[in-house]
Amino acid sequence: MVFFLLPLAIVLAYSFLQQDIGGGIIWQFTLENYQRLSRGLYLGIIWRSLWLGFLSTAACLLIGYPLAFWIIKQPKRWRNALVLLVIIPFWTNFLVRTYAWIVLLRREGVINILLASVQIIDKPLDLLFTPLAIAIGLIYGYLPFMILPIYSTLERFDFSLVEAAHDLGANDLKTFWRVVFPLTLRGIIAGCLLVFIPSVAAFITPDILGGAKTIMVGNLIQNQFLKSLNWPFGSALSMMLIGMILVPVTAYFWFVDDYLRTTSTKGGRS
Repeated sequence: MVFFLLPLAIVLAYSFLQQDIGGGIIWQFTLENYQRLSRGLYLGIIWRSLWLGFLSTAACLLIGYPLAFWIIKQPKRWRNALVLLVIIPFWTNFLVRTYAWIVLLRREGVINILLASVQIIDKPLDLLFTPLAIAIGLIYGYLPFMILPIYSTLERFDFSLVEAAHDLGANDLKTFWRVVFPLTLRGIIAGCLLVFIPSVAAFITPDILGGAKTIMVGNLIQNQFLKSLNWPFGSALSMMLIGMILVPVTAYFWFVDDYLRTTSTKGGRS
């Protein structure tokens, strides 16, 4: 109540107030802050944030699921060491790890040097301060959040069901879609939520790897509070971002969780 609902109520109240010329607050009710969100500039920033969030989530899923599956198929004595390798990046400050990508992505960076050395490119690529650089940073930063929930689900998976499916004539692809994928869907959805939510709200990665060229919602909120001193509009942006995040979370708890519970019950009965 104190550490969550009270700050949220304060932000909600500020979103309906007006900004003073000197950066203060005018305690007068208005809907102007929310009406301002419908302008093309802000809609473009919101769309960019959602697009990069979906892109990062999809890429993390395509990388994380096979990797988690490969880890779970290794001998038990190696699994803990491999999971530890996934967790090790968390031992380093996220800001430092993000700055390291500047060394890799800049025109004189490692990636351009390697591509030029094998004669794939004739001149350096402009990778830094682009949406691609932000996507790479988000994928790198949040990939463990996709791997660990899927690995946890696969760890409890009964692989004798795969053998049973093969005995009944199913090939590898059909076995995956009819047996493995549905029974690991809970871990997939949990991983997608854990990646999508911080990706959409990210501001450190876009600020460092995107520069001033690519602004996301998190950067816009930060600028409104710390630079423009427009707390009412920053609060409206924050409430809008919370609403964007609550949609997939609410959908998960209302629909997906009930579906997974029903599917598990039917599978157990069959």
